[in-house]
Amino acid sequence: MTARANILIVEDEAKMRRLLELNLGEDGFGTLSAADAETGLKLLQSSPVDLVVTDVKLPGMDGMEFLQAIKRFNAALPVVVMTAFGSVETAVEAMKAGASNYLLKPFSLEEMRMVVHKELDVRRLRDENLSLREALHKRYEHPNIVARSARMQEVLATVERVAPTNSTVLLGGESGVGKDLIARAIHEKSRRASGPFVKINSTAIPESLLESELFGFEKGAFTGAAASKPGKFELADKGTLFLDEIGDVPAATQVKLLRVLQEREFERLGGTRTLRVDVRLVAATNRDLRAALEEGTFREDLYYRLNVVPIDLPPLRERKEDIPGLVDLFLARSSAESGKEFTGVAPEAMRLLMDHHWPGNVRELQNIIERASALARGPVLAASDIHLDIQRAKPLNSGAALLPEGMTLEQWEDEMIREALRRANGNKSQAARSLGLSRNALRYRLSKIGIEDEEKES
Repeated sequence: MTARANILIVEDEAKMRRLLELNLGEDGFGTLSAADAETGLKLLQSSPVDLVVTDVKLPGMDGMEFLQAIKRFNAALPVVVMTAFGSVETAVEAMKAGASNYLLKPFSLEEMRMVVHKELDVRRLRDENLSLREALHKRYEHPNIVARSARMQEVLATVERVAPTNSTVLLGGESGVGKDLIARAIHEKSRRASGPFVKINSTAIPESLLESELFGFEKGAFTGAAASKPGKFELADKGTLFLDEIGDVPAATQVKLLRVLQEREFERLGGTRTLRVDVRLVAATNRDLRAALEEGTFREDLYYRLNVVPIDLPPLRERKEDIPGLVDLFLARSSAESGKEFTGVAPEAMRLLMDHHWPGNVRELQNIIERASALARGPVLAASDIHLDIQRAKPLNSGAALLPEGMTLEQWEDEMIREALRRANGNKSQAARSLGLSRNALRYRLSKIGIEDEEKES
């Protein structure tokens, strides 16, 4: 800025005014000058000015009035005031009124140059910091995503960097942390934003149907296939496919997924024609895929194809700064849907929410706020309106044993698997869901404890 900065000099003494013009001009500054404040204000309004140097004692409007007028015109404009040595109190008053610095007469021209350079450098740094803050504020925001916490700011920063690319993204994190919102944010900030965003949850579809859902099928491919149907990959062409719960995809489908990621082509179920697609894949899992690799339930080559850009979403208990913002968001939605007006949350209610462990993460918080808003009697959510699953969220007692007496961790795990099977009446898919495992992961554990994997599905 200093090489091209324009400085307005307001000084009623002609010789001093001319000396400042010459001296600052030699330093590469552009200068404008005036003998009184009124002329100075006109120049300020008609020409670009980066800094003002003004005497306090001026004819007509004095320097203090001029300073106040400058601040009304542009509060951020730096002003250096010049005053007589015996008027230090005046300089202090000027600083309180908004002057950025002062010079006591008589001063050396070198001192003047140092003060001017310093104030212009300070202004430049302020402008750069403001621009950076504005850029960061814009960069790390997205509709429907609350990200006041440092952890979520890091997530959105990664989204900003990866969205414009075509790289495959693997979202990790517990169930209910909002992986679908991050996947949609990646799509909306990408060059594919005008294309389709297609979502599929592999656990919501029976294993036998997942392949046909992903890749489509031809007429007559299986019983009931009365007509051909495109799969999710075809529907997502030129857009983004969000494949949720990738860790539960069966082995046969994993092979076809790997081919699509490598070659961008596949065949429909029962078809022979090779189809090519341009799809960006965003996958998500709440499982540890590295553990699945060790168990042999997930292909290593597919894992590395998916794990190009990993983004791990923190659980809500590790980003509690976001809870007030999330509560406001969910309350506003409930208000719009129900027509009930809410003005806020009582401190005791917010304290309950902040102290909760949140095993179900953001999804659990959303459900609790929806329930509270439906039952609330007034416009402010009270503590009595908040119903938490305290039993589920109770922390472990440090004095209590983690395992039943005399039982090892492996024995306890085996017993839990047997108990899940008993409760599911032998239905292994249901047992796997209750344990938070994939069907393949359960199959692996059953083989370890010597239980034959005979289907008993209902």
